[in-house]
Amino acid sequence: MKRRYFIKLSAKSTITAWAGSSVLLHACHTEEDMIGKPNWIVEGSFDTPLIIPQKVSGITSLVAQMSSAKILNGNGSATMAYGNGTLGPTIEAQRGETLNIHLQNNLVDHTNIHWHGLVLPADMDGHPEDLTIPGGSFEYQLPIHQRAGTYWYHPHPHKATAQQVFMGMAGMFLVKDEEESALNLPTGEFEIPMIIQDKRFMGSSMVYMPSDEEIMTGYLGETILVNGIHAPFSSVETRWYRLRLLNGSTARVYQLGFSNQLPFYLIGTDGGLLEVPEKLKSIMLAPGERADVLINFKDLPVGSEIFLESYKFSEFNPQGRQGFKIMKFRIEKVSTDSFLLPLKLSTITKLSSSPATKVRMLDISKLVGGIGSHGSGSRHGINGMTFDNDYSAFSVEKGSTEIWEFDNLMGDEIHPMHIHGVQFQILKRTGGRNQVFAFERGWKDTVLIMPGEKVSVIMTFPSYVGKFVFHCHNLEHEDDGMMLNYTIV
Repeated sequence: MKRRYFIKLSAKSTITAWAGSSVLLHACHTEEDMIGKPNWIVEGSFDTPLIIPQKVSGITSLVAQMSSAKILNGNGSATMAYGNGTLGPTIEAQRGETLNIHLQNNLVDHTNIHWHGLVLPADMDGHPEDLTIPGGSFEYQLPIHQRAGTYWYHPHPHKATAQQVFMGMAGMFLVKDEEESALNLPTGEFEIPMIIQDKRFMGSSMVYMPSDEEIMTGYLGETILVNGIHAPFSSVETRWYRLRLLNGSTARVYQLGFSNQLPFYLIGTDGGLLEVPEKLKSIMLAPGERADVLINFKDLPVGSEIFLESYKFSEFNPQGRQGFKIMKFRIEKVSTDSFLLPLKLSTITKLSSSPATKVRMLDISKLVGGIGSHGSGSRHGINGMTFDNDYSAFSVEKGSTEIWEFDNLMGDEIHPMHIHGVQFQILKRTGGRNQVFAFERGWKDTVLIMPGEKVSVIMTFPSYVGKFVFHCHNLEHEDDGMMLNYTIV
């Protein structure tokens, strides 16, 4: 059965119960400690084949449970997963259908599923109060009215979201439609889903035990996984490929590009296709964001190798000071294909405001006093508030259009802001980078606001009524309270 709860997790977490007391040790370093030292990011040998998650559709069952996986050095690590190992299957749906998904919770903690980017009824969205108890189950009914795109799913229990995602509970959710099918994009073995995450290990055991400082900044790992594999490789041919990229990390931001500066074409972001392909050499992805890209390996000789990397992007933030390799592509076969890059992908109706359009100011720069859930003396908040399940910060009218301004001008932390229940468009960014980038055009559900920036987004709310949340998708910030309810009426 399923009940509505607002709970505080006990000090003894699921992973502690599974793995024993050895994981209670704190990791011996933080990102700031290791800057300038060569072995902070452990790149690996890039000799393990990339695994593509199983694809499922129609009536689906997901089992949230403790599991294990061999990730480092051939030794097993405790994980959480929607099944066995780590991560969950890639769920595929057609626009216009209703998907039925059964969740069985075999964890010792409460959990649920948030369908990130999907616009759904409030009781199906995965609100933090809508939790399935240990041993319980719930039937999700998901009416799919989305544009084709790359979405994803993950747990959303308040104070436990970061841990459950970090330990392996996440998966892609792909929506197809006739508009996208008409483009004849690369498919099958030439379409590669890539969930990129960083993990922290003690020996061969994955461990999630953030310090108070890491709750404030974000929990960063030294080991980068793609689809649950450390330092993988993929054998490719001299032809076009479609890469569906998801930043599934709890806090880490990536500046993604290739080791030989090979350009690629962005065709879609969080909410589906762009109007036209955008030629890029790098793209920044914050936690929760997705990028749908096309890349052509036709000019690379057989036997050559290139790497997907994260470039340096900041001298001031610990996250951006180090570049590192993520995975390797081996060119192993000469091949030709008939695919031609489309000049036109889709039509996006731009939302416009009027003098009557409501503008909401949301200050995400200030810390909130008091003792946080992890013992810290201050917490990240929104407009001076932290999450209270029984309080809705404001109401919006269904069908109405509003502008929300996320103000981080006086802040010193990175905040990727995610809004449940709606897709939005980015109007402007002031301060900091001071522009809306090519990879931020189209429909979005998550937007990165760097320190010293303010970003305005515009959205029209759906007809679904009820309580939704918006929050920072740095999941350590979210779990410590950087999240508010809003209600569609």
